[in-house]
Amino acid sequence: MVRWLAAFLLFVTGVSPCAGVPPPGPSGLSLPPLTASILEHIYSGRPDLAIPEARQLQQQQPNQPLGYLLEAESLWWGIWCTSADHRYGMTMARHREKQAADQFYLNLATKAYVLAEAQLKQRETGEMNLYAAMADSLQARLYGLRWENRATARAGVRAREHYERALALDPSLADAYLGLGLYNYYVDTLSTMARVLRFMMGIPGGSKEEGIQQLHLAMHYGQLTPTVARFYLAINLHNYDQRYEEALQALRPLVEEYPQNQLFQLAIGDLYAKLGRKPQALEAYRAAAASPNLAEPACHRNIQSLVQASLAALGGTPLPGH
Repeated sequence: MVRWLAAFLLFVTGVSPCAGVPPPGPSGLSLPPLTASILEHIYSGRPDLAIPEARQLQQQQPNQPLGYLLEAESLWWGIWCTSADHRYGMTMARHREKQAADQFYLNLATKAYVLAEAQLKQRETGEMNLYAAMADSLQARLYGLRWENRATARAGVRAREHYERALALDPSLADAYLGLGLYNYYVDTLSTMARVLRFMMGIPGGSKEEGIQQLHLAMHYGQLTPTVARFYLAINLHNYDQRYEEALQALRPLVEEYPQNQLFQLAIGDLYAKLGRKPQALEAYRAAAASPNLAEPACHRNIQSLVQASLAALGGTPLPGH
């Protein structure tokens, strides 16, 4: 149960429940022009382009947290890639042993948090509270994946406080609804024992359907988080609710927009397989194998292993040379 709570806290990057939130107006975020290119390259599976651009943004705006957040976001997908396994007909990052290389990722998140906090001391804004929350969320992701319960909880609680404050100051910050939606969704998946522990810890309740609505807010109105919101919505509907067709509809736009992203191809292949659409599943798995992987070699090797496991589970022909 403790391990399950850690997995829950991995995604508790959000705030207390807030029902009936209307669609936000124009976002209060003022993003530099380079942001769009960085996001495009992150989700296209091109860390070789995204990371240099994020560092360029850091040089252009050394006192702003965004460049560090974006570099860490790019690194996160490499962590997800190397940590993922294929079980129960689904590729997913479930656990990661602590590695020395993780510290660089954590340092980026810490740097972003420190910069955001420095600006908050001068003048409190929703934007800087959002960035501080995102920095804590980045740390919570990794701590949760490593099953470090206390560190995950500390980062998650602090993120929650900043998300709440960000929305209080600027309700148009739709990116904050990613954390809110994931919170409401995950808290509704807890077992009875975990619900008791949640109550004892003072963690507010939530509902899946409300969380799904809030993830849609991040998907449609956010500037930084639409892709992540859509991906996690699909993963959660697959993993927790077996709502495969709904998950497929959420994920399909990502595969269409980023066809070279191997993780997205694996995810949609799993959904096709669960829906009994074997030809489409095989096509997606083989597209994942064929797509050029420009990330670290360990990610490339794991992708090939994941494809092999996916094909074997479906009774497909193994890749040549394996």
